Amino acid sequence: MGRIGKEVAGQIISFVGLVGVAVTCGIPMWRVTSFIGANIVTGQLVWDGLWMKCVMQSTGQMQCKLNESVMSLSRDLQAARALVIISLVFGFIGFILTFIGAKCTGCLKRDSSKAKVVIIGGCLIIVCAILVLIPVCWSAAITITDFENPLTISTQRREIGASIYIGWGSAAVLLVGGIILTTSCPPNRPLYGYPGYAPPPLYPYPGSVPATYGPVYAPPSSQPYTGTGSYIPNKPYAAPPTYSAGQYI
Repeated sequence: MGRIGKEVAGQIISFVGLVGVAVTCGIPMWRVTSFIGANIVTGQLVWDGLWMKCVMQSTGQMQCKLNESVMSLSRDLQAARALVIISLVFGFIGFILTFIGAKCTGCLKRDSSKAKVVIIGGCLIIVCAILVLIPVCWSAAITITDFENPLTISTQRREIGASIYIGWGSAAVLLVGGIILTTSCPPNRPLYGYPGYAPPPLYPYPGSVPATYGPVYAPPSSQPYTGTGSYIPNKPYAAPPTYSAGQYI
């Protein structure tokens, strides 16, 4: 799989994980309490969430009430509200960075800069997965502990809601997407001839540069020129005799 394919696959998987985290944060199904009275008519379901608490009667009527005070929540849900919001912020920023550094976009010029931005976005998505995994596991552990406690009344025993399972699945999907994005970087050394890389640069040969010539000035000699130097031949030469044209006809 090429670099562009890995980036697109990582972005799609990360987007699915972010949608799952948003659903985990929104729906009020972190804990479910089932209560059945003397007859089936008095049965009801109680759903506890981060933002509201809903009661559904056996007749199908449902009433929800917003949690106006954070102190009305348990400690694990208080921490879960903060951690899930921070997780969404980290995931959104990382998802945007993966688009900025994608190879198919022109936001950045150099491939090395694009790869670094994509790696940073993948790391933020992995942090998002860890942040959503912590409150989900914490809430599940407390719910299971309270359910197995023999001192807990049967009408107050709560079970794990759908938000916990969605959170676990979203964290796993985000981890896979973040790992794919962090491994979609090009090699450290440029491989010429490798698909997706430019051919090797052409360097000009030093001899092909045209030379520039200029006048050379020499200082005048301080000694006068004399004809008795070694440049005058010692043996005199006679002038060549004249040749008539008839000798060559």
